[in-house]
Amino acid sequence: MDFEPYRGELVAYCYRMLGSFHEAEDLVQETMLRAWKARDRYDPSRASVRTWLYRIATNVCLTALEGRARRPLPSGLGAPGEDPGTPLTPATDIPWLQPFPDARYDMEARTDMRLALVVALQRLPARQRAVLVLREVLQFSAAEVADQLDTTVPAVNSTLQRARAALTDIGDGHTVAEPDDREAREVIDRYLRAFEAADVPALVRLLADEVVLEMPPVPLWFRGTGHYGAFMRRVFELRGTDWALRPVAANSQPALAAYASDPDGGRWLHSVQVFTVVSGRVTSNVVFTEPQVLASFDLPQRISPDRPLPPR
Repeated sequence: MDFEPYRGELVAYCYRMLGSFHEAEDLVQETMLRAWKARDRYDPSRASVRTWLYRIATNVCLTALEGRARRPLPSGLGAPGEDPGTPLTPATDIPWLQPFPDARYDMEARTDMRLALVVALQRLPARQRAVLVLREVLQFSAAEVADQLDTTVPAVNSTLQRARAALTDIGDGHTVAEPDDREAREVIDRYLRAFEAADVPALVRLLADEVVLEMPPVPLWFRGTGHYGAFMRRVFELRGTDWALRPVAANSQPALAAYASDPDGGRWLHSVQVFTVVSGRVTSNVVFTEPQVLASFDLPQRISPDRPLPPR
């Protein structure tokens, strides 16, 4: 019995549930181990292998979520900052939401992986979260979800209704361009060129008026083009203007890996920036700098002067 073909979609499912890519990988490994140990008890007349694996993964996730605090982004913790010169002090005691590095798994469909939805899911009770993803994202039937959760079809339908209402209240209604959307690619390519040129006015011209900039694990965040531009001027003052950026993808959204300059002339991996682009403007940029998060993208950590980044 081969479970490997399901690993990628199971990691995506556990990621939606937990908000952590690294925990998702660990929980899928536990799911595979449990499935292997129980393989002799699998009954193909009751469920497909895929449905059976999701039942195991759901139980693993629900157990892992017991007593857990939700994983937020800075914008979910308080009001935006007013001073772009505020010290950037990490809050290491907060379990921050992590991005999903798209290149790690070859999946046919990456629907509903965007950061805004994953953040919203974290605010739902665990069982509502599971029902919403299993029914609306993965398209399991109500009967299948009832079996996966050891409950009834009416209970599943009621839980789904409450989850939908909660998401409406949270306000997750933005349309997010996928990374293969031509307009989004063009916007992020212009952003890349402006960043490498340290051209703050050009960066600002690409932003929506109410753009949000946040930088976990720093709890500080900013809203609006004025604060965004002021913060970027500070970045270039602190880190210099010799940057190299290359496109990546995270959460089915366009993203950039940013390399800052070294005194020796090389560059080091500073951040992965995940963008939301709506109607030709950047509405959100989440800048991830945690070493564990950066390592998940399988990018070179340092680039020497004689080893440039691969071409875009």
